[in-house]
Amino acid sequence: MLKINRLSLDEARTLIAGARTKAVEIGVPMCIAVADESGNLVAFERMDGGKVTSVFIAQDKAFTAAGAKRTTESYGLASQPGQPAYGISSAIGGRLVVVAGGIPVIIDGEVVGAIGLSSGTPAQDTECAQAGIDSFLGSFHSS
Repeated sequence: MLKINRLSLDEARTLIAGARTKAVEIGVPMCIAVADESGNLVAFERMDGGKVTSVFIAQDKAFTAAGAKRTTESYGLASQPGQPAYGISSAIGGRLVVVAGGIPVIIDGEVVGAIGLSSGTPAQDTECAQAGIDSFLGSFHSS
């Protein structure tokens, strides 16, 4: 029997709140997705002004980061021509995202979920995703 650790809905909301705060601070309305450890959506928010196309991209970034247990940015680097994961972005019906903005949530060395953001530049998406994780980890370790 397997014991699975995963993010709760309240924890997903904490991740979203932290990411949203940073998005407001930098003035970029985002689409924010949180997935469980298997890449399934737990919570989603499209801020007013978040791009329509980013709804799916944010969810796929969270899916990729959770399932691959790595950042989407690192997947992007590994999927360049001549690299070991070249062509991976066409796998799973194109759901694997190799653009920055998806980050796994790791507790005690275990991936328990992921956050994915889209609507800004890849750097802005990552900055807001990391803010969400930082907010969550701060509340997680204080409880």
